[in-house]
Amino acid sequence: MNRNIIQNPILRGFHPDPSICRVGEDYYIATSTFEWFPGVLIHHSRDLVHWRPLTHALTRQSQLDMEGDLDSGGVWAPCLSYDNGTFYLIYTDVKSRQGAFKDTPNYLVTAPSIEGPWSEPLYLNSSGFDPSLFHDTDGRKWLINMLWDHRTYKNSFAGIVLQEYSTELGQLMGPVLPIYRGTELRLTEGPHLYHKDGWYYLITAEGGTQYDHAVTVARSRNIEGPYETDPSNPVLTSAGDRGLELQKAGHACLVQTHTDEWYMVHLCGRPVKDKYCNLGRETAIQRCRFTKDEWLALEDGGNRPSITVQGPNIPSQPFELPAERDDFNSSELDIRWSTLRVPADDAWLSLKERRGFLRLRGRESMSSMHRQSLVALRQQDFYCSAETEIVFEPEHFQQMAGLIVYYDTKDYVYLRISHDEELGKCLGIVRSKDGVYEDTLCAEVPLRPGASCKLKVVMEREFIQFYYNASDSGWEKIGSSLDISHLSDDFPSYIRFTGTFIGMCVQDLAGTFNAADFDYFEYKQ
Repeated sequence: MNRNIIQNPILRGFHPDPSICRVGEDYYIATSTFEWFPGVLIHHSRDLVHWRPLTHALTRQSQLDMEGDLDSGGVWAPCLSYDNGTFYLIYTDVKSRQGAFKDTPNYLVTAPSIEGPWSEPLYLNSSGFDPSLFHDTDGRKWLINMLWDHRTYKNSFAGIVLQEYSTELGQLMGPVLPIYRGTELRLTEGPHLYHKDGWYYLITAEGGTQYDHAVTVARSRNIEGPYETDPSNPVLTSAGDRGLELQKAGHACLVQTHTDEWYMVHLCGRPVKDKYCNLGRETAIQRCRFTKDEWLALEDGGNRPSITVQGPNIPSQPFELPAERDDFNSSELDIRWSTLRVPADDAWLSLKERRGFLRLRGRESMSSMHRQSLVALRQQDFYCSAETEIVFEPEHFQQMAGLIVYYDTKDYVYLRISHDEELGKCLGIVRSKDGVYEDTLCAEVPLRPGASCKLKVVMEREFIQFYYNASDSGWEKIGSSLDISHLSDDFPSYIRFTGTFIGMCVQDLAGTFNAADFDYFEYKQ
């Protein structure tokens, strides 16, 4: 059989912290969604080469209430698993993350099918983040997570802890057992347990989720330890080699295929220049093996991530590619769309009030961590374009709508229609860079009242150029080319975790809910 070649990343754009799960001959990857709703996007594959977005696990506010969650808060590092007819999903909803303290409540939801319905959440603990559920061969289940220590004279990453979970009681029980302190790389997190040939293998992420990120392995004959550290660690890392196309390699999860082959999925980043990764942290995959000494290793030797990987002994099973254009003819949003912190509901978003249009009612500003009217999808390509057509009649300067390139509340670039006392309805560019707002990047362009306007952005690595078409006379540039390096995890000095989104939004800062109608949205590689 001629095996397929896997091209990394397998999930391009903002898809970090992958957790892979096999059920029969189907493979699923769950990834972190942070402050974006719905929570936990799940991709599906039947050959590890071709992947499609399949479903979200957290679709109700009762499962995930993120209103007010800070930037890069929300859902961290979900763990997807399956046992005896039930899917299990563990996740964290991070409520604070800066400074000494981290408030990290961990929850469990279950489902009879990968597409749901997913249950209401069970609260587990808050002692740290990156929780993972392990199903042992004897039927017992164990939760593991990193332990957070806020004391200034201690290592904040205080090691990996283990506690039994009772399905009958629906809660954790028994003692909390510290099982691993980590290696000299420190920042030990992202734990996953596996059982093979009498060994319990503990896979952890270390070195931090930036350029020193790494995958390390330890093992024990007893689930409670002691765990022996692999003398060849790290098993996978990009640290020290800035020439690699895949940087930040770490936070891994293993899968054994139905053809008895081993693979490791992990997060990675691809900088556009210097250290800036505008697409965010992505998901890649590496082929693995177990050595004669029964340690985990990459198939080709070494510990560097490969951009191309030999696929498994499974026939190619591609999926139909998603349409480039969404004409908003469905009564529900396509799976690729996300909203900020809160679910889409009829109070501010409608696909029914004007058929063939997405109607958004203006709410809070781009700085809000509560109720923004914003619908966006992930940027997945270094070279791409996005366009939309908007019908919007602002009555004053506090009303805005348009096409936004968004990282978080501090960093975005926005081609927006508003109203000026002298110009009337007009088009201009606003930007926020590290929280500093600018609205003088170009001269405002007057627009004809009552007419629709097409808006477009062309992205070339770290640069974007906006265009508009107000009279079907062709696209015209507005403003100059803009550097969007600030739309990345790596800008400025503090750590962030998401990636660039492109979408549509409306603001009405007067609180009168003025609406804009979007006729279509087109994203092209």
